Amino acid sequence: MIVAVLVTAVIALVASAAVAGGLIDRSSSGDASGGPSGAVVNISLTDSGGPMGEGTGPMHPGAMGLNADRATVPHGAVSFLVTNAGAVKHEMVILPMADSQVVGTRPFGGDAKVDEAGSLGEASRSGGVGAGEGIAPGASSRVTVTLAPGRYELVCNLMGHYVSGMYRQLTVT
Repeated sequence: MIVAVLVTAVIALVASAAVAGGLIDRSSSGDASGGPSGAVVNISLTDSGGPMGEGTGPMHPGAMGLNADRATVPHGAVSFLVTNAGAVKHEMVILPMADSQVVGTRPFGGDAKVDEAGSLGEASRSGGVGAGEGIAPGASSRVTVTLAPGRYELVCNLMGHYVSGMYRQLTVT
């Protein structure tokens, strides 16, 4: 009984310290408990197990992946819970798509990144909410945005990741 009380107290103390120290961001949009709101899309970011540039050549299409547990969500608040199941840093950026645009065909620059103009949000902060320096392997991030009906492309826009297959279409009804 005493051990259970001590364990509970330690967990509460660590959680309080994390919030106070800014390790857990409670200021994002979501419900009153700080959790996701609206439709929830779980995203898994994967790679072939090594950093870019290892081996004999550049990564190839399909070497990395961005998988969503839903392809369609209703318009309004949409929360993305993003987990990096790979071995290198990743991110997830939400970009609108033109009616005639095909997923995975955005032009990219010399840095092997696509233009993020018009981005509606991103999850790239390890253990936190919103933009950061990338999601570390094994870590998660989240973001909640309000989406109008249409088509959106979810991408990892770290150097070379988009061209290696890290994109997925999301349709909002």
